[in-house]
Amino acid sequence: MASEKVETVVAGNYVEMEREEGDSMSAKSKLSKIFWHGGSVYDAWFSCASNQVAQVLLTLPYSFSQLGMLSGILFQLFYGLMGSWTAYLISVLYVEYRTRKEREKVDFRNHVIQWFEVLDGLLGKHWRNVGLLFNCTFLLFGSVIQLIACASNIYYINDNLDKRTWTYIFGACCATTVFIPSFHNYRIWSFLGLMMTSYTAWYLTIASLIHGQIEGVKHSGPTKMVLYFTGATNILYTFGGHAVTVEIMHAMWKPQKFKMIYLIATLYVLTLTLPSASAVYWAFGDLLLTHSNALSLLPRTGFRDTAVILMLIHQFITFGFACTPLYFVWEKFIGVHETKSVCRRALARLPVVIPIWFLAIVFPFFGPINSTVGSLLVSFTVYIIPSLAHMITFAPAAARENAVERPPSFLGGWAGTYSMNIFVVVWVLIVGFGFGGWASMLNFIQQIDTFGLFTKCYQCPHKA
Repeated sequence: MASEKVETVVAGNYVEMEREEGDSMSAKSKLSKIFWHGGSVYDAWFSCASNQVAQVLLTLPYSFSQLGMLSGILFQLFYGLMGSWTAYLISVLYVEYRTRKEREKVDFRNHVIQWFEVLDGLLGKHWRNVGLLFNCTFLLFGSVIQLIACASNIYYINDNLDKRTWTYIFGACCATTVFIPSFHNYRIWSFLGLMMTSYTAWYLTIASLIHGQIEGVKHSGPTKMVLYFTGATNILYTFGGHAVTVEIMHAMWKPQKFKMIYLIATLYVLTLTLPSASAVYWAFGDLLLTHSNALSLLPRTGFRDTAVILMLIHQFITFGFACTPLYFVWEKFIGVHETKSVCRRALARLPVVIPIWFLAIVFPFFGPINSTVGSLLVSFTVYIIPSLAHMITFAPAAARENAVERPPSFLGGWAGTYSMNIFVVVWVLIVGFGFGGWASMLNFIQQIDTFGLFTKCYQCPHKA
């Protein structure tokens, strides 16, 4: 009876929100409905898939050269499933938190719930502080990586300017994301972003197969433990894009429908990443070890230029995905989060972009930085912390009895769920953070020693 009562509270509240939102939208233009204001299951799916397969599409062949073909494919499948599992845990904790708060008559209509607030409400301030630290740091560097990727890609169309100068330019362009209020307003952008990366993925696959293998191609990976675990942590990073799960769920009219969305999004993403990474690695082999951006090895054609332009647009969108939660945190800190003025909020958000801009100029190491962020930040933010939080939240018998979302029976109920959570924590702590952190930091330091900080043009060919 307790669980039925909770479900009624949740469903009633969300349906009420949906109806009120529908009434308010009826006075607006149809174009605004279609392009600007989303909250359906489909919007959430496009947001998850679009956010997950951004610039990593271009670095996965580099990871395959470090791992070898077989390990590359297996790690993608393994981390794809593991990421889907922890995204599910986050969604369960969100619904649990929101239900408890709404039973206390808390109104979230002008407030976006975030992961650190879920941890605070369920486990207390110490968990909140840890979650806030890891989540914000990860999203900060996630935004940095998108900015670095913009400069790396545009260079292959126009090399009249060095990559650092392009970083300055795209930093200013990406700052315009301050005008996008919330994840509700990414409807058309999520759809277009996924179409753009789908084109790029299939371009990489087809172009590599048509190009064929280079003369004397070698596929010697894996050759060193450092490279092996660096490649593995880049894939860990690839499927760790659910740091914005709570914000995407909060933008849904019925967040309790999120359960399987991330898994379905991951399955689609795998149809893009597996063929493209395998084909590029098959064609170029060990040459990818010194070319972290797959586009740099394919001949310049109209199709490649189109792929570069589409990826640039998508990276702008993904920058917004990573940065919007940071905007929310900053708004709450300075006390403007609940204001309805878009311009006032946009002006307040601008200081968030400045450190991102600076860090992208300091560490322009496209590829190696992904692995470093994956091992040190993603491992805790979206794997270890959600698993531990879920186990501790439902440790009391009363919490399990009154849980809004009970574990699937086909996984063995609570015992099966706890077993999976313990496995995730142990695996990611040892392999992802331990070995991955060691390998990625060594590789990252090597990039600094080779190219230096503030390098003007990372991995650029020497001009005659």
